[in-house]
Amino acid sequence: MLKKTALNEEHRKIGGRMVDFGGWDLPVQYSGLMAEHNAVRNSCGLFDVSHMGEIMVEGPGSLEFVNYLTTNDASVLSVEQAQYSVLCNSEGGIIDDLVIYRLGLDRFFLVVNASNTDKDFQHIQNALTHYQGIKPSVKNLSSEYSQIAIQGPLAEKVLQSLTETKLSDIKTYWCKEGKILSTPAVIARTGYTGEDGFEIYISWGEAPRIWNALLEAGKDDGILPCGLGARDTLRLEMKYALYGHELNDVTNPLEVGLGWVTKLNKSGNFIGKDKIQALKVSGSKKSLVGLKSLGRGIPRQDYEVYSSDQKSKIGHITSGTSSPSLKYPIGVAFIDKSFETVGTRLYVKVRDDFHEFEVVKTPFYKKDA
Repeated sequence: MLKKTALNEEHRKIGGRMVDFGGWDLPVQYSGLMAEHNAVRNSCGLFDVSHMGEIMVEGPGSLEFVNYLTTNDASVLSVEQAQYSVLCNSEGGIIDDLVIYRLGLDRFFLVVNASNTDKDFQHIQNALTHYQGIKPSVKNLSSEYSQIAIQGPLAEKVLQSLTETKLSDIKTYWCKEGKILSTPAVIARTGYTGEDGFEIYISWGEAPRIWNALLEAGKDDGILPCGLGARDTLRLEMKYALYGHELNDVTNPLEVGLGWVTKLNKSGNFIGKDKIQALKVSGSKKSLVGLKSLGRGIPRQDYEVYSSDQKSKIGHITSGTSSPSLKYPIGVAFIDKSFETVGTRLYVKVRDDFHEFEVVKTPFYKKDA
């Protein structure tokens, strides 16, 4: 039986095309991927991301424990600040990527990927068992929260009409606890689309009321409900990593360009640190790059990448699509590091044919381009 968010019936009422996404019954699209993608880039789009997991770490010792769990340095966070980070296993492989919200001095709200929630919570509980410091309270609150994301240049305008919280005071990767239509909410200026916007956390049952109010409030501004399809093309145009594609439990953060959230010099030890440190010393043999099609071939996950002579396999595609914003196919690939230079011509085997691609700077999409 597929899991359902509190918005499942709302999706069906407005024609959402539902699919099985990691055991959840979720909309892949409504009016169409192109329209939904462009709504986010040009006006605003609304996403149901209630399948994401929420884990609370709070009480004495919570900061030190979060720092032991994750690669980034949570000690630099002010109250109401957010941080992108990574959970690693003892081998330095990525268990999950996550966003940490510091809601109080000793209160940390961890938002993890839906398909990994149970695994992540078990990993955290196991870590707590072996942790030598003061042990905080750790609770899986995923069943208590709905999460709605409103993304796009008009997101602030639309959401502001439903809340007294002054949204312009919330900086990127900061949050506030306030109310939306009288219901308590964590309102965060975060998202995974490359656009301005907010992710709001409310009690599970309040989601339909808030969802429909947002659609009504944004009606004159071109708001559209958006599905998983647009969510993926938007993040891919930004070369944002996705678990199960670029990230997995045998991939080191340094191999996917996440050295910026891996603080090897922070105070104390963290899980996987020695393996990550060793790779930094030895150097990675592979690189995660952006590829632009020079023809019409659309790369898909696991398609093979070859050198310019089409004889040597040098890597594989992790994510690929035809970019709605750029109007040509793009892909992200793990390749042999010696081929990572921007401008290098490579070939991707699309079914039985070789299609020429070029290594390009990322993100693929730039707002001022």
